[in-house]
Amino acid sequence: MLSKKLLVALIFVLMLAAGSVQAGGDAANGMALSTDCADCHGADGLGDEDVPGIAGMDAAVQAKMLADFQSGAVESEMADYVEGLSEQDMLDLAAYYATLPGN
Repeated sequence: MLSKKLLVALIFVLMLAAGSVQAGGDAANGMALSTDCADCHGADGLGDEDVPGIAGMDAAVQAKMLADFQSGAVESEMADYVEGLSEQDMLDLAAYYATLPGN
C-alpha cells in the first residue's frame, strides 16, 4: 500500500514540475520586473490584509491570471498594472514569485 501512495505522490510532484516548466519564465528577469509589483504585494510577495499574497503561487496559474487580467477576461484593477507587460514579462514574473516562500 505504501508504494501506491508513493507513486501517487510522485505523479503529483511531476505534474507540478511540468506546470512550472511549461510556464517558461525566467525568474531572474522576473525579479528585475517585480519592483512595481512589490509596491502593493510587498517585497516578499506575501501581500497584506488588502492585497493578496502571490509568493509561492504556481507559475502557470499565476501567468494565466496575469494574462486574464490583461485581456479583460477577469475584471480587476490589476488590468492597469499588466497593461504594458509582454507575455514573456508575465511568464517571468510568475516564475519569480513561484520561487518565493508562500504563506
